[in-house]
Amino acid sequence: MKALQINPPRTSGDGFIIVTVLWILAALATLVSIYAVYVMNTASAFSLHQDRLQSEALVTAAVELAAYQLTATPGLSRPKHGSLNFQMGNANVAVTFQTEAARIDLNGAPKELLAGLFVALDVNPDSAANYADRIVSWRTPPSKDQDPSFASGATGDGYVPRGARFPHVNELVLVPGLPTAVVERMLPMVTVYSGRPQVNVFEATPEVLAALPGMTKDRLDAVLVQRQVPGDGQALLKLLGPAQNYATTEGSNASRWMFGLLTTMGAGRIPRSSFCRSTKVMSRIPFCRGMTGWSRQHTMS
Repeated sequence: MKALQINPPRTSGDGFIIVTVLWILAALATLVSIYAVYVMNTASAFSLHQDRLQSEALVTAAVELAAYQLTATPGLSRPKHGSLNFQMGNANVAVTFQTEAARIDLNGAPKELLAGLFVALDVNPDSAANYADRIVSWRTPPSKDQDPSFASGATGDGYVPRGARFPHVNELVLVPGLPTAVVERMLPMVTVYSGRPQVNVFEATPEVLAALPGMTKDRLDAVLVQRQVPGDGQALLKLLGPAQNYATTEGSNASRWMFGLLTTMGAGRIPRSSFCRSTKVMSRIPFCRGMTGWSRQHTMS
């Protein structure tokens, strides 16, 4: 006859040990998950830093290449606009440039041209003439017996007119009496680097050409059609009529460059970014970043 075996009853201590082990395993799993997230974030941060360094190096190379191509050409025959593209590693770099004479120079443009720009921006003629006077007064050195704030006055924070050349187009917001909305609209059409009182009739946008004193819609349409025809530009200037005094076919010693960078990732070469366009006027070549795309503008004289 087989003996009946009786197991001793389980104590509550056994259950406590199991629960403790499960809690320890759960805590370890949580720590491992946190560490994994930390490692992934660190790797991502290093990747972005590497992309940034690579982008800056590529744009620097683009600056030097564009500068070489422009300076290798004598000034009179230097192209007024152009573009170049090159590929390095997993990035495609595109460079476009245009003479600064395509814009109205705040320091050199006569009052009539400045007033015409305001009229082209839907400002009534009387206000346009007043705004042009304020810009001219702001940039004109005061005479010895004249109050520095004469004509344009001081700004609300006590900032008096510079009495010298505009160092940057953004200083327009300091000129008293100029509506902010109007200033924002005119910024893409003005510069401080051209050094010319006229604008280049071949390179200027239709909005800038419309600002030429005496310009009419029919004349503007004729000019836009004629400038597509190769020529020396004299026939084009004649089409301007009285506005030809404010136009030229010559370029400027300064050029504005736009750099675009398109990178790819992985073996599949999937596009990571598109062009990031900057509206700033640069002298120190700062950059803007949009997604993982980079662009810069630079003026060269």
